[in-house]
Amino acid sequence: MRGRLGALTLCLTLAMTTAACSGDDEDPTTLRVLAGPDLAVLEPLLDELRSETGVELEMDYQADADTGEALAAAGKDGGRHEAAWLSTDRSFQLRHKDAARGLLRTPTMLSPVVVGLRPDAARALHAKSPGDELSWADLADAAATGTVRFGMADPRQTGTGLAALVGVATAAAGTGGALREADVSCDRLRGFRSGQRITAASTRDLLDDFTDRPGTANALITYESDLLALNSGGRLKEKLEIVRPKDGTVLADFPLLLLDPDRRAAYDKVVAWLRQDSVQRKIMRTAQRRPVNPSVAREGPLRAPLGNALFFPDRPDVLERLLDDYGDPRRRVADQVVFLLDFSGSMRGARMAELRKAFADLSGADASATGAFARFYQGERLTVVRFGGHVLEERTVTVRGRRDLRTLADVVARGGYGDATAVWTALDHGYRTASAAVAAEPERSVSIVLMTDGENNAGIAYEEFVRRYEARSAGTRTAVHTYPVHFGEADAVALRRAAARTGGRMVDADARGSSLSEAFKEIRGCR
Repeated sequence: MRGRLGALTLCLTLAMTTAACSGDDEDPTTLRVLAGPDLAVLEPLLDELRSETGVELEMDYQADADTGEALAAAGKDGGRHEAAWLSTDRSFQLRHKDAARGLLRTPTMLSPVVVGLRPDAARALHAKSPGDELSWADLADAAATGTVRFGMADPRQTGTGLAALVGVATAAAGTGGALREADVSCDRLRGFRSGQRITAASTRDLLDDFTDRPGTANALITYESDLLALNSGGRLKEKLEIVRPKDGTVLADFPLLLLDPDRRAAYDKVVAWLRQDSVQRKIMRTAQRRPVNPSVAREGPLRAPLGNALFFPDRPDVLERLLDDYGDPRRRVADQVVFLLDFSGSMRGARMAELRKAFADLSGADASATGAFARFYQGERLTVVRFGGHVLEERTVTVRGRRDLRTLADVVARGGYGDATAVWTALDHGYRTASAAVAAEPERSVSIVLMTDGENNAGIAYEEFVRRYEARSAGTRTAVHTYPVHFGEADAVALRRAAARTGGRMVDADARGSSLSEAFKEIRGCR
């Protein structure tokens, strides 16, 4: 009897040992995790997590994880991923609401998208805004003039780039709320984006390019944690000044998402461990990200206040329009705007003074936030056509500096008024100029702004303009839109009709609270 019991005990021991050593792909202590590249910095903590919780995270780093596309596909991959750990899931939540609905998510750390300035750029910006905190508007203004040349990850491919773009666009809208479709105005971001010199498909590649090509960019827009790591990592000759724009930032909370409800027990162990105060301190010191637990005191540079939190769009069409307008950072040609300006006799005096002020404001005289975002920018091609009873003058400049803006101001300041108003002749002339530009450079966006204070009383009739317009190439008709500015006694009905025919829209400079400056800022060159 005693011998049989001993043999049975030995068999059971051997069986248990064999099972323990055999391994199993379905080991319940392993979570297969789809991860964004920004989580790789936490690798040193994962062994400690496994030893203390019994759960091993099998990390699958994918460059596009934060865009939401890989995460949406994870729900259809037969359970290859059981959890996801991203810098942000906002794009996923917005674009794939059905897939996101009901997923358990736990924020694990925080980092805002901010700006790092090389010393030369910091000095230039502070000289223009002495004693003031810098804003996104200050940065957009400096980018438009070429003072700031920045690097930013591609917003179509990375969470950091998308958060940066949303932050800038939200600040430009100035509403204090989430972006609406009406807020996504292309003229507000064209000057800002003209300053972009470096882009990349991942944050890591962006940081490498920035450090490897020090003369290319003097600013970097990315997570606060990335900038702190650069400053402490010995890769820079001079440390960056970190600017947390006073008009707000978009905050990443690095959520851990449960994709497979059957793995809830393992998920709960992981998030409980990550949210411990002691682990939050380790994350803060390892990744230089802010703790999510308010009970954990922030250390060093992380003690700096965050300021306002900017909202993420709550509609996917707004996000898609924003990305579409920003375009491909690698393939970018500055726009051309053709301004058709009424110089008939009725524009003399106060009206001409208002027109000249509008151009001065677009050239940098307007110090407001909206003025900073809407100003003429480096590389932009501007054509001014003065007309009366016929075309009086045409001048084109490409903005490279103050001299070009002075040339533009001189054309608008010039006298020589006409004795009639040939609105449709001028618009037909504008389309000839635009057609030649489109034919020469199809990738360049060209648009027309028509400003008049009177009704057509010379030159061709509207019907003849339409006949000539319809005879133009499909490429011109598709690409070039007209944006009339109604002023004074202009025929609003006719201008709206022309805008509708050409795919643009009219703005009324005589509306309550408006002006020529406000009208030009609203629609100049907007597609």
